[in-house]
Amino acid sequence: MVSRPRGLRRAGVIMAGACLLATAWSSAAAGARTVPRARAATVASPTCGGTTLAKPGGGVWQCTFDDEFTASTLDPSEWTPQLTAHSDYTNGPAGSAACYVDSPRNISVSGGYLRLTARAEAAPFTCAGPSGGFTTKYTAGMVSTYAGFHQAYGRFEVRAKLPQTTAKGLQETLWLWPVNQVKYGAWPYSGEIDFAEFYSQYANLDVPYLHYVYDPASLNTATNTNVATAYNCTINFSTFNSYAVTWVPGRITILTNGKTCLVDNYAASGLSTPAPFDQPFFIALTQALGVGTNAFNAATTPLPATTVVDFVRAWK
Repeated sequence: MVSRPRGLRRAGVIMAGACLLATAWSSAAAGARTVPRARAATVASPTCGGTTLAKPGGGVWQCTFDDEFTASTLDPSEWTPQLTAHSDYTNGPAGSAACYVDSPRNISVSGGYLRLTARAEAAPFTCAGPSGGFTTKYTAGMVSTYAGFHQAYGRFEVRAKLPQTTAKGLQETLWLWPVNQVKYGAWPYSGEIDFAEFYSQYANLDVPYLHYVYDPASLNTATNTNVATAYNCTINFSTFNSYAVTWVPGRITILTNGKTCLVDNYAASGLSTPAPFDQPFFIALTQALGVGTNAFNAATTPLPATTVVDFVRAWK
């Protein structure tokens, strides 16, 4: 059985189990003062990347978002860098927390790939945020479609290659986060879909995680009892793998390389409606430093560490 890292809190950030989320992801997190807006479909076609997919129950999925990263820079109409300076977002063990920055050394696009990198800088520096600052020598990269794209229900898929190490200390997440993060109450009441979650100490596993409250009367946020996960989503971490989630009212299915590894009929867990998964979510991609049993260690965790993303697609 996989031993999940325990959570920690710092400057408005929760890292609970596998999840990496800002508890106050707001317009400040995106560096803007506007409410996220839905963007028109990237392509007026059923195909994403030239691929047509059959839809469960008949018909085909209609492509609503498709970034193959063929440009030389990140498309600002689609993606927003997540910055500690705007949101206080950080992760990693105390004294070695990562500062999220918008630097080409941490977030870059070239050769048909998006690269998100955690790295050690030459010297310690002050990472400033709205609530103050902390000293570190580590930076990391994270992007989201917070201000560019979001939708309720559909299929989402990311093809990516993880940092090439089996040493402890790295964590990566491909996930969906609600546009209205307090529609049903503060996290985890409003839901979170981590359709791909990785720990470098378990390099051959994707450990997806869903967060929601199926029984508010018995909610115990301290032990995080309101989750669904799987430990049978095996991958070959030395190459690219595809990670997908199909989300329909009442059910979320997570697939690794086209193989189903988690089906959660959340509406059957005691919920009377498809809430909280009945509102638009946006896409987030995170390269992080590990905590707990998978904690980053400057002496043994190899840096720089890069997650390479081939494409991000969505259908409805």
